[in-house]
Amino acid sequence: MIVGVPRELKEGENRVAMTPAGVEELVKAGHRVIVERGAGTGSAMLDDEYVAAGAELATDGPEVYERADMIVKVKEPEPSEYGFLREGQILFTYLHLAAFEPLTRRLLEARVTAIAYETIQLADGSLPLLIPMSEVAGRMAVQVGAQFLEKSRGGRGVLLGGVPGVPPANVVIIGAGTVGTNAAHIALGMGAHVTLIDKDARRLRYLEEVLHGNRITVMSNRYNIERSVAYADLLIGAVLVPGARAPRLVTEDMVRQMKQGAVIVDVAIDQGGCVETADRVTTHRNPTYEKHGVIHYAVANMPGAVPRTSTLALTNATLPFIQQVADKGFVRAVQENAALAKGVNCYDGHVTLQAVADAHGLPFTELPELLPR
Repeated sequence: MIVGVPRELKEGENRVAMTPAGVEELVKAGHRVIVERGAGTGSAMLDDEYVAAGAELATDGPEVYERADMIVKVKEPEPSEYGFLREGQILFTYLHLAAFEPLTRRLLEARVTAIAYETIQLADGSLPLLIPMSEVAGRMAVQVGAQFLEKSRGGRGVLLGGVPGVPPANVVIIGAGTVGTNAAHIALGMGAHVTLIDKDARRLRYLEEVLHGNRITVMSNRYNIERSVAYADLLIGAVLVPGARAPRLVTEDMVRQMKQGAVIVDVAIDQGGCVETADRVTTHRNPTYEKHGVIHYAVANMPGAVPRTSTLALTNATLPFIQQVADKGFVRAVQENAALAKGVNCYDGHVTLQAVADAHGLPFTELPELLPR
């Protein structure tokens, strides 16, 4: 199989979908890998390293799309790339299609086989290709939140951990999955007072046992969220419904009741956001805006700010799945791997993930119905 690795075009995105080590593994298995020149530069992975690993360099993105059977990326294609997608081509990347109707319709129109990292799901319900980036984003959420709480950045002028005689900041985290747990670890390590909110009592019970420091856990409901948001200095939205648009759990009225200069970091923004006032996606260049006196950070590709770490963490997880598709071909790979099959969002002009179909009012078709018997 010919695997193509284009340079990421999303603003502020410096990750790359494959390392030279990944190229070497695929080439040794008899595949060809085409890498766009400069694709790895942002992650400190140079063209010479890719060539030494056996890659062929392409002059630009269109050449990669034209030649490759399977395109592997980090983020969803930008509109300028839509025209390069073609029938039968495999696109393997983070897609978040429930939040991107134009891309969904383009994938259907072009009859692209679209596999989303974020919906590949193991039998235990875990999301192996989302976990590493959720770990990065959760840890970063506290880091950036602490920065924007500084007065010079527009915040309340609060030190996250406080000092002796002065109470620490109140960090409220909605969602106790991978993002929320990692955010809690960092916030507690910095000395903050942490409130973790989730709808799963078993998860909260587990975190009560493993997290140490000044923390409380609260069951998720409107009343508890409203009370917690009102006292938050830093609010982190860490809600995830796999493949679906994030529910809006924090209303605009709740934001109006927040402290002036408080900070919201909505990590769920790439799935539409779980805070009602997080109504626009920001970039690493211009990461925040103010609404009702509250600083909103809504960058959809947070791990792109630490691309070396993020690329290595992501590709450790994605390479085995890429190898399966390349070695076995798409049909056999998804027939033999149920987790991979759950990652298929579009196939042969059909939506094959219920959450995406529901988000855009499109027909849904079970993937096995479309595959050859």
